[in-house]
Formats: sequence, C-alpha cells, structure tokens
Amino acid sequence: MYLTVVHLVAAIVLLIWAVRMVRTAVERSYSTQLRRVLNFASSSKLAAAGSGATMAIALQSSTAAALLAIGFAGSGLMTSATGIAVQLGAALGSALVASILSMDLSWLTPLLVILGGLLFFKGNARQTKQLGRLVMGLAFTLISLQMMSEATAAWRDSPVLEMGVTYLRNDLITAFLLAALLGWAIHSSVAAVLLIASFSTHGLIPVEMAAALVLGVNTGGAFITVLLTRAMDVRARRIALGNMLFQVVVAVALLLVLQFIRPPLNWVTTLPGSDVIAFHVAFNLLRVAVCLPFTGQMARLTERLLKPAPNETMDVARLRQPALIREAKANPDIALASATRELLRMSELVEVMLQPVMNIYQTGDKVAIKQIKELEAEVNKANSDIKLYLASLDWDGMDEGQKRRGQELTSFAINMEQAGDIVAKQLLKLAEQKCERNIKFSDQGWKELTDLHARVLDNLQLSLNVLVSEDRDSARQLIEEKDEIGAFERESIARHLTRLRSGTAASRESSDLHLETVHALKRINSALSGIAYSILSESGDLLDSRLSKAAGAP
Repeated sequence: MYLTVVHLVAAIVLLIWAVRMVRTAVERSYSTQLRRVLNFASSSKLAAAGSGATMAIALQSSTAAALLAIGFAGSGLMTSATGIAVQLGAALGSALVASILSMDLSWLTPLLVILGGLLFFKGNARQTKQLGRLVMGLAFTLISLQMMSEATAAWRDSPVLEMGVTYLRNDLITAFLLAALLGWAIHSSVAAVLLIASFSTHGLIPVEMAAALVLGVNTGGAFITVLLTRAMDVRARRIALGNMLFQVVVAVALLLVLQFIRPPLNWVTTLPGSDVIAFHVAFNLLRVAVCLPFTGQMARLTERLLKPAPNETMDVARLRQPALIREAKANPDIALASATRELLRMSELVEVMLQPVMNIYQTGDKVAIKQIKELEAEVNKANSDIKLYLASLDWDGMDEGQKRRGQELTSFAINMEQAGDIVAKQLLKLAEQKCERNIKFSDQGWKELTDLHARVLDNLQLSLNVLVSEDRDSARQLIEEKDEIGAFERESIARHLTRLRSGTAASRESSDLHLETVHALKRINSALSGIAYSILSESGDLLDSRLSKAAGAP
C-alpha cells in the first residue's frame, strides 16, 4: 500500500510539472500570438469565450489563460465583461485538454520523447528549443498518466478506499468540498480531473460521486484565480470574482440536484471518452451557455462589490522610490548597478503609460489621459537624474567595460524618455482627436493597430531583459523584431491604401489617424531596440548597422 501511494504521488507530481513545462514553453515562445488572440476577444462575447478556450488549450491551464486576460484588464486593455467571458471559455478549453489527454496515446510517448529531445538539444534557435520543451512536456504528461493508471488500478480491492467511497457516494456535498480542496491544492484542474478520471476508469468510484468531484475541482480552480489576484488592480480582481460567482452558482445548483434529486446519469456513459471527462466537458459547456449572456450584468455586480481604494492609481511603478545611490559613486560597479535599477523603474513608468493607449483610443478616458501626462513629467525627471548621476562618476578611473556600460545606460535612458514623449504628445493627442471627431477605424485597420501595440509592449519587456542580462541572443531577437515591425508598418500602409482605393468609408475617415498611429508605435519600438545595437556591436555580431549573418549563439 505504501509503494502504491508513493507511485500515485509521484505520478501526480510529474503530471503537474509536465503541464507547467508545456505552459512555460508556450509563454516564452508564443506570448505575442497569445496577446493577439486576446485582442480579438473584445469583438464579441463568443469571440472572448473562444479566445479563452484557445489560450487554455495552448497553455494547458485555465488559470494561466485567466491570469493573462486579467493582466490585460488590469492595464485597461479589456473590460470586465470581456475578461469574465474569456475565463468562461478558458475553463471549457481546459476541459477539452483533459479530454484529449485522457485518450490512449501511449504509442505516441516514445516518439514525443525522441522528437522533443532532438529539438531541445540540437536546435540552435530559441524558438526551436522552446518547441522541444513543449513536446517533452507533452511526453511527460502521457508518462505520468500511465503511471497514474497503474497506481490507481492497484487500489481496486482496497477496503479503506471502499469505506470512503461508500460514505461519500451518499454525502456528495462532502465529496464536493474535498474535491474543491484538491483542485486548489494541486493548482491544476487538468491534473485533478485526470486523477479522478483514472479512479473512475478502474471502477473505484461511481459516476454520481465522480460528477460531484468534478464540480468541486472546477470550483477549487476558480478560487485559485481569486487568491492569485488579491493584490492586483481592482479591475483584475473583479474578473476573478465574477468568474468565481458564476462557477459557484452553477456548480452548487448542480450539486444540490445530484444530492437530493439523484437524477440518472446513464446518459454520461453515452458520450465519447470516460464518464468523468464527458461530464467535465458537458459541465463547462453548460456553464458557457448559461453564463455567457449575463457577463455584462455580472461585471456591473462586481463593480458594486469591489470599489477601488481611495489611493489606488493606475500605476505602481511611480510609488517606488528612486534607486540612485549617491554614496556609491566611488565604486563604479555599484553605481552602474544603481543606475540600471533606476532605469528599470523609469522603464516601468513608460510601460504603464503605453499599456492603456488602445483602450483610450476607444474610450477617450480623460482621467487616464491626465494620469499619463503626469507620468511623463516623472519619466523626464528620471531621465535627467540618470544622466546627471552617470556624468558625475569618475570616468577616468573606469575600465573600458564600465565606460561602455555607462554609455549604454545613458543612451537607453534618452530612448525611454523619447518613447514616453511619443506616448504623451502624439498617441494621446491622436486618441483625443479620434474621440472628439467620433472617428471609427475599419475592423481590419483596428486589428492591425492593436496587433502592433501588443508587439511593441512585448518588445518593451524584451528590451528590459537585454538591458539587465546583456544576452546576445535576446539582443539579436530584439533587432530582428525591429526589422519585422518595419515590415509590418509597410504592409499595414499598403493594406490601408488598398482599403482606401476600394472605397471603405471608415478607412477614408481614419486615414491620417491610422498612419500616424502606426508610425508613432514604430518609433517607440525603434527607441527600445537601441540597447541591442550597443551589445551586438561590442561582440562583433553587428556589421554596418545590420546583423551579421555569420554570428551565431555564444
């Protein structure tokens, strides 16, 4: 019995780790594509649910998909109603993942191990290695499920398990609560449901008890998101709360029916897959169908339940104290580290300014515009402080590497200040013009702008990674992204001119705004890539302002 328990726990740990391995690979390689999926979510409730399902399938986690959407909402890029709809779809996507993984795919496991190993160990490109990580994660998932099946099969004749099942099948409410605790503890509804499915497949638990356990696991998963967002912006907390309320209402209603009415569940066995997986998919499909029409009402309810704190503002970065240490000037390394930390704070301010721009284009939010303009003054002051701090160091006593680093920091501070100026003086001005003149972008034009905005935000994060790590691969990726953004600008202009020639009314009306917005976002992206040129020039990977084709990974 002891070895069986150890075997089962090991299988669960491997499953959780494998699911996280897949999620990490997707987040590192396809974050831009996931942001584009989220941009599509605002077009309709069905689109939002579909976006959530797509992200959950890619990430193998409804919680990860929900947190990504919540991050958008916390930045003002998504409404609460849309975010709740995304979470409904994410739960359904997670159920579909569990359905796929529950199939007998043991024949595929060795092929995935070989393919994943080759991609990870032999691949040179970062994207290829992450794809290898993803494939290996899938292989480990299948291995863990096989281990779980072997472990649970040994429990078929366990008298202790039989006693527990006999009690819980008559007390489904307790079974529900225990499963909710399990779902919260494992932090993966996919792993928890597959564990329950393994028990059910070997005849260890009856179908009605399995149904109550599935309801509990889903409810525990909804509580996870609430707990993870408790320190976030109020807009983020509203989405998590709305999803949890929907989950509790539907799950508890079904649980009471199971406990007191005891309807026959023979129909579940007619669905494809195991009883547990079929009920899991059916429940989440029902929840989408029942709750999706009422996401707007739930969003308004959460707004009444969760009020913003009096001192809650749109940014957190501005609350941090400046990091420049005046006493460290005698030690160049410490002084440069201090300047780097202050430059990160300055960059976070610019990120806070840039994030809500597309939402302001739609709403013309005067309060947000005022707050961003206030942040611009702080960015300008941070730039001035960094330049004066670095200029006051003993440059004659520095070695060549320290001098180069000081020049990099000064240059990047100037570029970030320019990026903040473009946001405050150009993009916000364009947003005000759009709202004052009630100009509408064409659907295709708006999609191009939101896609470009999402890519620039991603490149801002990448530029900060390059700043801190001085990693050549990341620097090369940043310059490649700059080239792709330039190509995107040219393609966007060409498509816009095509729409003008075809007589699209919205394109004619928004022509100047569209072109100026694209150009402004491209300029911001160009400013971000400056840090990469210095690093690659020093290493010899950059020749005549172009990436050296012969340069490879270090």
